[in-house]
Amino acid sequence: MNGVIVVDKPAGWTSHDVVNRMRRLADTKKVGHLGTLDPMATGVLPLLLNRATRLAQFFTGNEKTYEGTIRFGFATNTYDAEGEPAGEKTETAMSWETAEKALAPFRGEFEQTPPPVSAKKIQGRPAYELARKNIEVELRPVAVTVHDLTVLAVEGCDVKVRVRTSAGTYVRSIAHDAGKVMGCGAHLAVLRRVKSGAFHIGQAKTLEELAELAAAGALERAMIPAAELLPEIPCEMVDRVTESQIRQGRDFRVSPFRDRGKSRLVKATNADGELVAIGEAVLPNVYHPSVVL
Repeated sequence: MNGVIVVDKPAGWTSHDVVNRMRRLADTKKVGHLGTLDPMATGVLPLLLNRATRLAQFFTGNEKTYEGTIRFGFATNTYDAEGEPAGEKTETAMSWETAEKALAPFRGEFEQTPPPVSAKKIQGRPAYELARKNIEVELRPVAVTVHDLTVLAVEGCDVKVRVRTSAGTYVRSIAHDAGKVMGCGAHLAVLRRVKSGAFHIGQAKTLEELAELAAAGALERAMIPAAELLPEIPCEMVDRVTESQIRQGRDFRVSPFRDRGKSRLVKATNADGELVAIGEAVLPNVYHPSVVL
């Protein structure tokens, strides 16, 4: 049970709630998520289980793809539908032309200010903790990249979009700032993550489905084994002696006759197809185990 289970997170649950639920289903304390989802959001939440939690460092820069609905007419203090209205509501009928105008500044690379109610840290504390205590916070803009922002539908004041972003981008902030462009305010009404790095919604299981598998003793059917993760890293099979040496932290050699491209990393797997370690090149065809499972 070392690998990833992709959960279709339900609305109203925090990412930590889902982690706690998986700990009970899998009967393990070692569960971690790859990228927080807001409580109102649904969709792809990859969970690392057991020794695979040691691989988290290799997923930090993953792109994300979302589908959501931006509602024009008023902003909220959280930039989404869970917040309180901020300012007066205005009747706003959007068109494809006005939707494109509102969203045009948020394609490509730009500076984005995170929402005041977010997990961004201020002197070691999440911004949302300070906001809940009515402590005013000032978050600095950060550089983000929106690789694709497509209008899918326009109906009344609602604009449905698909967004493919760099890690650390807030779709809530895009919605809020698009409302500023239009001068009428806006907030994120619906958000669903459909892809996170290599993990997609087609792999995701609901918590109800996972509970049924766990009750049948078949939770491993939902798991992507650790050896199948990080497919961009070349794979090398090692024998039992080498596996034992790797687990002692010793460098290991691989075949000099295989082309591994420009990757400085290699996945060492054993004869059973299990991931033993991620090695980093120290000499030609010699690797040091930087992460051992």
